[in-house]
Amino acid sequence: MTNTGLILFAHGARDPRWAAPFEAVAARVRALQPGVAVRLAFLELMTPSLPDAGAELADAGCERIEILPLFLGAGGHVRQDLPRLLAALQAAHPQLQVRLHPAVGEIDSVVAAMATAALATLDGEAGGAA
Repeated sequence: MTNTGLILFAHGARDPRWAAPFEAVAARVRALQPGVAVRLAFLELMTPSLPDAGAELADAGCERIEILPLFLGAGGHVRQDLPRLLAALQAAHPQLQVRLHPAVGEIDSVVAAMATAALATLDGEAGGAA
């Protein structure tokens, strides 16, 4: 394992099935980069929290943690709640280098993928449940 960890940060929900797409993203990242420690973390209703996931990565020897919010946009949770959680993580583990990335929905390649998926619905090609 490298000394880098990745936290995929999502909202959380009461229904555990809600997390399936996020677990699929984490599994793909692990398959593509087996040396990177990947953790899901949640704002509420699910565990682990972001500070707990960060502590787990720090305890596993990670020196650097990249955090990717799995939100479509940077609303209140990303702009207000996430900085508070990052501050708690950094205070508990001052040796960690922590870098926050933009919300995934604001990344050009993700916007392009969503547009492609939207267009596929016009051709009846989109998969998934209706």
